[in-house]
Amino acid sequence: MWLESRPGFISTLHSTVSTLCHYTGIRCIVSIMGDRLEVVKGHLSTGQVQKSCCSASGCGPGYRTPLDAMKAPQEQIVYLPCIYRNTGINRPDYIATVDVDPSSPTYSKVIHRLEVPNMKDELHHTGWNACSSCFDDPSKRRNRLICPGLVSSRIYVIDTGTNPRAPSIHKTVEPNEMHWKTGLANPHTTHCLGSGEIMISTIGDPSGNAKGGFILLDGETFEVKGTWERPGDETEFGYDFWYQPRHNVMISTEWGHPKLLAYGFDPQHYAEGKYGQSLHVWDWTTHRRIQDIDLGPEGAIPLEIRFLHNPDEPQGYVGCALSSNVFRFFKTPRGDWGTEKVIDIPSKKVEGWALPEMPGLITDILISLDDRFLYFSNWLHGDVRQYDITDRRNPKLVGQLFLGGSICKGGPVRVTHDVELDQQPDPLVLNGQVKAGSAPQMLQLSLDGKRLYVTTSLYSGWDKQFYPDMIKEGSLMFIVDVNTDNGGLSLNENFLVDFGQEPHGPVLAHEVRYPGGDCSSDIWL
Repeated sequence: MWLESRPGFISTLHSTVSTLCHYTGIRCIVSIMGDRLEVVKGHLSTGQVQKSCCSASGCGPGYRTPLDAMKAPQEQIVYLPCIYRNTGINRPDYIATVDVDPSSPTYSKVIHRLEVPNMKDELHHTGWNACSSCFDDPSKRRNRLICPGLVSSRIYVIDTGTNPRAPSIHKTVEPNEMHWKTGLANPHTTHCLGSGEIMISTIGDPSGNAKGGFILLDGETFEVKGTWERPGDETEFGYDFWYQPRHNVMISTEWGHPKLLAYGFDPQHYAEGKYGQSLHVWDWTTHRRIQDIDLGPEGAIPLEIRFLHNPDEPQGYVGCALSSNVFRFFKTPRGDWGTEKVIDIPSKKVEGWALPEMPGLITDILISLDDRFLYFSNWLHGDVRQYDITDRRNPKLVGQLFLGGSICKGGPVRVTHDVELDQQPDPLVLNGQVKAGSAPQMLQLSLDGKRLYVTTSLYSGWDKQFYPDMIKEGSLMFIVDVNTDNGGLSLNENFLVDFGQEPHGPVLAHEVRYPGGDCSSDIWL
């Protein structure tokens, strides 16, 4: 038959139809019927909209490849945690749903707030119960947002499938379940696994001391199953992680002692060895820690880590906050892992600040799904940067945008020596008012790479220390338009969410997530 003789065409068509029905809410079963390609369709219920459709191979959530993900329709809503801890407002945290559809009458507005039942959780980073790592599993759906409390060690499982625009709490995992079953606390990064389980990194033990480990949740019941790592392989510090099964590897990063960083940052604590500066390499199959890489002072406090999205690539990048450097990590010809510094953000000599030199403080880092651009935020200096990384060892700066920060003109800080800028940047002015409590922090890139979502809160204790006006005014959310041809960043003047205007008072909004997955949640196997 004509169709049966053209498997490449069939594969492409299957993928296209699956993507279409995933976003339109149509159930599609594609089959060859002689010379005909039959598409059986029927409308899905509201609770089934997020379910991917079956094709020849790959019926689960997400996308077959990162490049397929880039062809997905534009995002319409996003979720982000909003935090009241350390603000003086005695309210629980909540998950905000924000309308990001330019054609919607509620564009750039919070359309739903899901308040959690407990106080001072410090919701922080979130992740999904299933993603593209489960693409070949038709039993899986991306319909639960996992929301750990970084301070409380409580985990909320949020139902985003029944009503995506108005999520609800599906289950709460109480702290004692994590403490008693794992001896770990302070959960941070969540990733779904191809096995259907959910893995969450931790930064502490139940007493507030530093301890890096990984807890496993059952993907159906969300009960704590235990730890992923083998006994005795815990690290002194924990934070972020990324895995790459094709190279049988996972690499994790380090922050510091939870009870020391909870209310601010003391540089002396780093000097005393109470913050980390190492990467840890794990055997993905055996769950053993097989290599530790000390980055030294130039790699002080390595936070967010990203492999390239192409699962064949044995390399990626990590942003080091305090040293304000980016390191490339890579697999060596010997089979172990090496690192090299590829971006160095110079500190600025200043007056009127806590220290005589101000680091950029790289606090978030992202890679576009085509592995062409790298983005990061300098939370203290106040800029977002875009680098062309097609030459992996020599990133090229192609875009930069200031959105506030600590070195703006007219502020209390005077820059006395700057090897990058001829003059201090202009302050951020919104509606005629200078926003002194604003600086770009968390980043999320649209799947097509054209829109960069930016929020300004880092962590409530650090917000209070470095940007006290943010505590009074609330955080902000921007969209930065991205030039994906030649590079370049510009502020979208039509979009702004001012979290200083929330019903119960100014709040600190953090990490952005899309219902359909994004470039920091999805991993390809």
